[in-house]
Amino acid sequence: MTFTAYILDVLTDSVYPARITIKNGVFSEIVPIVDENIAIDVEGLLIPGLIDAHVHVESSMLTPVQYAKIAVRHGTTAVVCDPHEIANVCGIEGIEFMIENARQVPFNFYFTAPSCVPTTAFETSGAVLSSDDIEFLLKKDEIVALGEMMNFPGVINGDEEVLRKLELARNYNKPIDGHAPLLSGSYLDKYLEQGIITDHECASFSEAIVKKQKGMKIMVRDGSSAKDLEALFDFNERLNYWKNQESFGIIPTEVLERRINSPIFDFIVTDDKNSKDLIEGHLNLSIKKAAELDVDIIKAIEMVTINPAAHYNLDGGAIVTGAKADFVIIDNLNDFNILKTYISGECVFDGENVLFDAGEATFKNSMNVSKKQPEDFDVLCDGDECEVNVIECFDGGVFTEKTTAKLCCIDGKVQSNIFEDVVKIAVVDRYGGNNVANAFIKGYNIKKGAVASSIAHDSHNIISIGCNSEMMAKAVNRVIENGGGIAVVSEDFTDSLSLPIAGLMTNEDAFTVAEKLRLLQKMVAALGCELYAPFMTMAFMSLLVIPSIKISDKGLFDVENFEFMDVFVN
Repeated sequence: MTFTAYILDVLTDSVYPARITIKNGVFSEIVPIVDENIAIDVEGLLIPGLIDAHVHVESSMLTPVQYAKIAVRHGTTAVVCDPHEIANVCGIEGIEFMIENARQVPFNFYFTAPSCVPTTAFETSGAVLSSDDIEFLLKKDEIVALGEMMNFPGVINGDEEVLRKLELARNYNKPIDGHAPLLSGSYLDKYLEQGIITDHECASFSEAIVKKQKGMKIMVRDGSSAKDLEALFDFNERLNYWKNQESFGIIPTEVLERRINSPIFDFIVTDDKNSKDLIEGHLNLSIKKAAELDVDIIKAIEMVTINPAAHYNLDGGAIVTGAKADFVIIDNLNDFNILKTYISGECVFDGENVLFDAGEATFKNSMNVSKKQPEDFDVLCDGDECEVNVIECFDGGVFTEKTTAKLCCIDGKVQSNIFEDVVKIAVVDRYGGNNVANAFIKGYNIKKGAVASSIAHDSHNIISIGCNSEMMAKAVNRVIENGGGIAVVSEDFTDSLSLPIAGLMTNEDAFTVAEKLRLLQKMVAALGCELYAPFMTMAFMSLLVIPSIKISDKGLFDVENFEFMDVFVN
């Protein structure tokens, strides 16, 4: 196949017309056109296929097959996915399911070996991946890196098994992804000594620039729950940074003017993006958002093409001779509408339809938990009043803060206070132990009913937030009956989304899942919650490696001190 088109060259930051020849799925020849009389065959601009350098496909609630079908609509041709969600549920069997399902479609799925399964020793998970398991995975062609090292205390304190996993990645010449929220000073130095090179947990420009100065490659998140583009691409922060360089006499004004709109960081990633957001867009929207934040759009495109391809040694990322012919046709750099998507030189999205399909996936039921009674969610206390520690969550973020509240006790049971926005939160062990941990949360703002889900990072026990024990038991039991999923209940209505594949995914397509999510989110809003992504926010309340206070099936957890804490203040 030979044709002429305007191409974006991400190696030279330039746009020019070229004659392009594709053979066997590879760009075999690219010749710049100097003759103005030669007709251009393609209307629009060819850019490299977009690459998401850090994503958990399971968080979309879609199988890899269904994920690919929605991603190509938005110009994405490759993802580097960390399957630690399903690994925490099903171990290597779950990872191999993801790899095998991904093979069914013409899409580039690259995987990382999950480094922290379980994430910590302070929760119950469905599997454990040892250093021997990691070596088994690193030998696979589909595995391009060691997945995010969330156990930063283990790295800093020299945990033997943790260090062995890092050593194996270095021995197999696989890059190591990091996860180091708020880590700084000598602790950060010890973390970096192990060859950990990326971080996607920066929530501020100041945190990111310190890590960048120490040699880390910074992933700027733009997902459903964590939205860091605005903070890390803040124009005034960039301006002040470069002006500071000018004040040292290091950089002249004319160079400063060019550098202000050039991103300092390396990748734009989604990390976690649900189906409701995926049907609206993927990295294409992040590129447009970056441009609206006065980031040079070509540099933004490089953050999702050549940068991840070079870092993970992927075949693609640029329109150059010898590279895999993954490319997208857009109308122009201003509007950035996706006209067509090609993978290995074959059209997979023609502007209206996705041109591939695959059958349904089957996977074992992973729920091993008995039905719950309302008393399982009671917090017991003598007296008429008590003071409790409270998780405070925030819209659009995964960090929490510790606060306290004084609550009434009736018949020895601590009561929610919906007027002060303090309600109950619980995590139920789904792996056979039947642990139930109860505590309190602020910021979710429901006034009645309850929500429950088998998506609860990263061990994916069943998490629930509710105003009373009866509603929480009802919501949790609906999840159990469905073999996993999300449930919203109240005195007036009950509905749910079934996720039978590891309690995380469904065979339904993105549009079907998105419609159900929209309905469930409206129901949560009717309960009083107005969070942008209420289910994803709830899912992060059990992630024990993001500050500052979370909950597992074993109890309330102080992330900063990495130890359990009592529900009661005294």
